[in-house]
Amino acid sequence: MSASLLVEMFDRLPELQPGDDEDLWAAGVRDAMGEFCASVRKRYTEGTLQRMLTSPDVKTRRAAALALGLVGTMESNPVVAAALADHDFLVQKFAADAIWELWFRGGTPDQNWRLREATRNPDASKARAELDELIRQAPGFAEAYNQRAIWFFKRGELPRAIDDCEATLRLNPFHFGAAAGLGQCLAKLGKPRGAIRAFRTAVSINPALEHLHDTIEQLERSLGPSGD
Repeated sequence: MSASLLVEMFDRLPELQPGDDEDLWAAGVRDAMGEFCASVRKRYTEGTLQRMLTSPDVKTRRAAALALGLVGTMESNPVVAAALADHDFLVQKFAADAIWELWFRGGTPDQNWRLREATRNPDASKARAELDELIRQAPGFAEAYNQRAIWFFKRGELPRAIDDCEATLRLNPFHFGAAAGLGQCLAKLGKPRGAIRAFRTAVSINPALEHLHDTIEQLERSLGPSGD
């Protein structure tokens, strides 16, 4: 199936411009996005979309990044992670959105549903119990560890959050969120060297995390002239 057809389908969606309210845009294109998703599923394999994401044509890359966020699996994780460094704003944006969707689809359909339910559960103790059980049953599901790391971080249980961030990165070395979370934990524990390494890892994966450059500089200054 040709890239030109994918671009034609993509062009039917209202265009997102830099500075637009992304939530409003997403709400406005919900029906059109459903049609785009259905058409992609019918006409394209995941492998074809992965190849299109490396196309020299920017519109093809935009369309492929958006499509993979809708229909892709963890098999697309490396190629979508590479697109985070694309020079085009929309490719970066669609790739960043897509990769989180891939991560939340890293288990079986039932496990994916349970993970989303756990993150939405307003009862903190029940959410934690659901994450614990999911990790016990699916020890290779990286995003379950990451979400539990967030749970621990919010409650100040930093060593346990660190353990889960590190588990996430072992299972998914492209997880810039876990790398940034690890950096936050280490910084709070007064371990600037480790925090700097973690933040640099996050930025190397996702260059759009520009705010972390200031954090890294602040941590480097805290070490003093000798670096101690």
